Amino acid sequence: MPALPPSAAGGPALSLPVSWPVVGAHILGGMRTVVAVGLDVCVVLVFVGIGRASHEEALGVAGFAGTAWPFLVGLGVGWGVTRAWRRPEGLPVGVGVWGATLVVGMVLRALSGQGTAVAFMVVATLFLAAVLLGWRLLATSLDRSAG
Repeated sequence: MPALPPSAAGGPALSLPVSWPVVGAHILGGMRTVVAVGLDVCVVLVFVGIGRASHEEALGVAGFAGTAWPFLVGLGVGWGVTRAWRRPEGLPVGVGVWGATLVVGMVLRALSGQGTAVAFMVVATLFLAAVLLGWRLLATSLDRSAG
């Protein structure tokens, strides 16, 4: 077990069950997941906000939530199916998250009586792909250039 140096007061060294690099990697890995979830949720919320604004729909909380929930559920399904928390910035994970967000979101919209016009599906497909995959491509590119 690694040990910390004796305290300045001359006390005994402390033994730790894990090494500091492991603890640091775990904390940073958790932060990476939190940031990735935050980015994905923001993507969906921006998509909803732009869509509602472009159709001059009310921007009240209830209307916004009514439009957002199917895609947020789809996003959650995508994270679960791909186990995105393991490597959230990976492009294969992004493809799974994007696909689930889109398909589950559209199915739930249809089941809840919301519109699924072809033009809306095309816009949703393109926007969600560009941004859910785009940030992951950028993260992967930056990671490669740094390492």
